[in-house]
Amino acid sequence: MCRKIMGVGRLIQKLAFPLAVGSFAALYLMERRRPLRDRIESKTIRTGRNLALAGTAALALYSIERPIAKRAAELVERRRIGLLKLVGLPKWLEPFAAVILLDYTLYLWHVLTHRMPALWRFHVVHHVDLDLDTTTALRFHFGEMTISVAWRLAQIVLIGVSPGSLRIWQAFLLPSIIFHHSNLELSEELERRIGKLFVTPRMHGIHHSVVQDKANSNWSSGLSIWDRIHGTFRDISEHHGVKVGVPAYRKPGDITVGKLLEMPFRHQRPAWRLPAAEDTDER
Repeated sequence: MCRKIMGVGRLIQKLAFPLAVGSFAALYLMERRRPLRDRIESKTIRTGRNLALAGTAALALYSIERPIAKRAAELVERRRIGLLKLVGLPKWLEPFAAVILLDYTLYLWHVLTHRMPALWRFHVVHHVDLDLDTTTALRFHFGEMTISVAWRLAQIVLIGVSPGSLRIWQAFLLPSIIFHHSNLELSEELERRIGKLFVTPRMHGIHHSVVQDKANSNWSSGLSIWDRIHGTFRDISEHHGVKVGVPAYRKPGDITVGKLLEMPFRHQRPAWRLPAAEDTDER
């Protein structure tokens, strides 16, 4: 059974890249035809900017996080450490439990990136995008990716995540993030059905609102249940009229590639305070 799970994990790992590329390409094209929100900036300009940021984040991800995570999972399997190894779940059930616990602890990490000023300095780079679409899903500061390695290591070791389970989670995480960041308009009825289990575009659009109270909600990345459990869920009805971004950075000149890379290391504006003589009609 263990070998079968490892085999499934390897198969999913092989499919992970085409799955991520395929979902990105499909949603990128679909959101151009059925946009959920009106665009503020040129999609071409934003795509170039966001992919440039994504390139630096990917470098940190694949050169630092992936090797460390892989070795940690191999250590867990070899020495039988972590919660799931101590509980001794059936082999067929362990991957499901691992994916659920990884998703929950990712929710906790997301909350921390907003609550802790030292982490928000890096995470704000993701939020200052003036629009929200598939390219935003890839737009993270390389510093945030580097810092998150410690959290990922703790997740794997404390939960007891085996290599096969880690591969399964990694394979489905990126397509999920691309989907709920997309600017694709689905019917509200369909979103409500999907939203009973997974995070949807309207749900995550609320999280990217310029209104701080709304931004401090809908933190889930995969399963939507965590916001419901912790009382941080906002219904998709609140997406109507949402404005995306951070009040302190509302001009395209504030968010060039160079300024975004420097942002965590420079003086930070009060993020949720509008510059003088500016206002937003979103409440």
